[in-house]
Amino acid sequence: MKKSDMSEEAESSMETTELKKIHSSTDSAQRSGYLKWDEYFMALCFVSAQRSKDPNTQVGACIVNQDKRIVGMGYNGMPDGCSDTKFPWTMGDTAETDKHLYVCHAELNAIANKIQADIRNCTLFVTRFPCHECAKLIVQSGIKEVNFYESETTHLTSKDEEATYKMFVHANISAK
Repeated sequence: MKKSDMSEEAESSMETTELKKIHSSTDSAQRSGYLKWDEYFMALCFVSAQRSKDPNTQVGACIVNQDKRIVGMGYNGMPDGCSDTKFPWTMGDTAETDKHLYVCHAELNAIANKIQADIRNCTLFVTRFPCHECAKLIVQSGIKEVNFYESETTHLTSKDEEATYKMFVHANISAK
């Protein structure tokens, strides 16, 4: 049967049927394998960590509000105004050779770089378990959940790790 031989009603019915087939096959056919929200935010932490100039340790952090919006990002690096080439990147015994006296951790930078005044009840994603100094900042800022990628804590003393967990428990901060 030629299209010209069909009634307008039949032609319209066929077009509607075709459109329904197209819509039904695309509407519910969601792509699989996409990143879950937690995976997405942690991936951004790893990208941010690549900004660090520390030759041994690259850490990234991302603060996310309840609406799944990024409100802060940070990585470990020297304080603003302190040249990356004038301060040490080594672990030495003097002020001239010990990076730990100068480097701002990723968590500190994410909190300092936040784009909204209040980050209470937000979630912090970080590539490494926070030290006790960062835990203090996390508690004080009102963050209520910390997701970290590396659970190994060899970079911390057992006393440091214990202090971090203790603060998180007492401040009702979920750490996973």
